[in-house]
Amino acid sequence: MVRQRSFRRTCPGACAHTCSATLLFRGAGQPDRALILDQMDGTTAQSGTHVAVFGLGYVGCVTAACFADIGHRVTGVDKDSYKVEKVRRGEAPFFEPGLPEAVRKSVANGRLTATTSTAEALSDADIALLCVGTPSEGNGNLGLDQLRRVVSEIRELLPGRVKPLIIAVRSTVFPGTCEEVVESEISAFPDVSVVSNPEFLREGTAMRDFIEPALIVVGGSRAEAVKRVAELYAPLGIEACLVSLRTAEMIKYACNAYHAVKVCFANEIGALSEKLGVDGQEVMRTFCRDTRLNVSPAYLRPGFAFGGSCLPKDLRALVYRAGRLDLDLPLLDSALPSNDSHLRRAIQAVLERDPKRIGVIGMTFKEDTDDLRESPVLTMLEYLIGKGRDIRIFDPNVSLDSIYGTNRNYLLNSIPHIGRLLTPLQDVLGWADQLVITHKPASAVTRAIIASGLPVIDVAGVWALASAAASQ
Repeated sequence: MVRQRSFRRTCPGACAHTCSATLLFRGAGQPDRALILDQMDGTTAQSGTHVAVFGLGYVGCVTAACFADIGHRVTGVDKDSYKVEKVRRGEAPFFEPGLPEAVRKSVANGRLTATTSTAEALSDADIALLCVGTPSEGNGNLGLDQLRRVVSEIRELLPGRVKPLIIAVRSTVFPGTCEEVVESEISAFPDVSVVSNPEFLREGTAMRDFIEPALIVVGGSRAEAVKRVAELYAPLGIEACLVSLRTAEMIKYACNAYHAVKVCFANEIGALSEKLGVDGQEVMRTFCRDTRLNVSPAYLRPGFAFGGSCLPKDLRALVYRAGRLDLDLPLLDSALPSNDSHLRRAIQAVLERDPKRIGVIGMTFKEDTDDLRESPVLTMLEYLIGKGRDIRIFDPNVSLDSIYGTNRNYLLNSIPHIGRLLTPLQDVLGWADQLVITHKPASAVTRAIIASGLPVIDVAGVWALASAAASQ
């Protein structure tokens, strides 16, 4: 079944016309032969932003064809004459569903051309999109030779250039690369800006991923340049995320690392399920039905270590049972050590400040509970006290008179003299010279902390939002 989506939107940049496009897809499968039928209301191929795409591989050629299809003038650049000649003839240089049709149509209507000459491509370009390869080196590091070569070629053509230029790095590069490899080369040219515009295209569905993007990211230090590159995608009807330069570079790694972790997680759960005589497919199908915690933004925020009565216990049980079954589950096995490492980083962050009197806000394993079992805060307190640090603690939900049973026993076994450390908030604020925030404080507590003027170590990653909300 063919699904059709239409839009009518004013094109970005210098393009003053209105474009009307129809996107055709076959259900959840591959793009139809007529991926994008773009009618430009009688305008010529000279309208729209002129984009020079460096590198006509899987990312570059798809990017070039799709940008041409939504109304921009595009020149593809590659040192490989085979790829260039294929594009000039209106042919895709490799197989990707939907790409041959898009290349043929855009070459025919004059919005897409290709060249081996950097000078020819750059002469009238508004934006240079760098889509060159960054392959792995033997030690796992990225190979940046192709990126350095292209940047050097562009740098040689900048003297005497009048037209402003934006260099947008679409290749996958580690944070800091745009500054160290690109900006360092063009720093003498104030009309040249550098942004990061990472790609999120999958081979086999790249055309669809470009036209119906789940995420568009543009990062840089010059707002106008970031906005100009983001406007290239305006006809797609998706708001771009405008971020800092290094954030844009890092996001691609975060996405790919998370995808890899998801694959490994599902495979390890499937392997354990099979050993236990359970249908792993059914387990994961049901798992994905939970869009509040499992398939959601929940827990996907840098913060403090996890604890409580469930996560540590259940992870230990899974790893133990897998070991009894002679089953190696490296990802699940690494979760508790990873959590311990993060806790040690938080402790080190406190020690590096070298405070004399530490006020700790929050003692339970998370806010809005009195559960102290396996709270990482208790582990941190034990370590800091052992290092001779003077501690006072405020937690609105913990009182020695009200907790009992396993909860009380766990606390007293961890810190026997805890009764001398639990202190009302105002006493803590009047005594401490440094505060440690371990989970999100209530608004009234946040306002009191702000009024105290005490420096804060935010090991939970919540203080910026909490303080901003309390100040409104």
